[in-house]
Amino acid sequence: MATIEECRAALDRLAANLVGAEGDVKAAAALDRSLSCRIKDLDVTFVGRLTGGRIEDVTTVRGTPADKAQIRLTMTGDDLVALVGGELNFAKAWGSGRVKLQAGLRDVLRLRSLL
Repeated sequence: MATIEECRAALDRLAANLVGAEGDVKAAAALDRSLSCRIKDLDVTFVGRLTGGRIEDVTTVRGTPADKAQIRLTMTGDDLVALVGGELNFAKAWGSGRVKLQAGLRDVLRLRSLL
């Protein structure tokens, strides 16, 4: 089971990847939305903001935050590490229910290239 530190490192890698992105990925990352990533098995949620092609102001909250982010991901820590590491395909994980994505339809369509 992935630790909180490993999950945070995976999010940091994702953030770094977004900064260097080009083309469709860069356009998708240009959203300005609140973002959360709930790690079910650790009972923590990473909360931040996707803005200007970056993930900023990430904090860790125990449990589920009272305020719902505009883009919400839910998964296990192992799945987060595997997704960011390229070992888990987002579409397959989403289709099988391993990963949940909650966002507006327009955001989901734009985020396809990120995930």
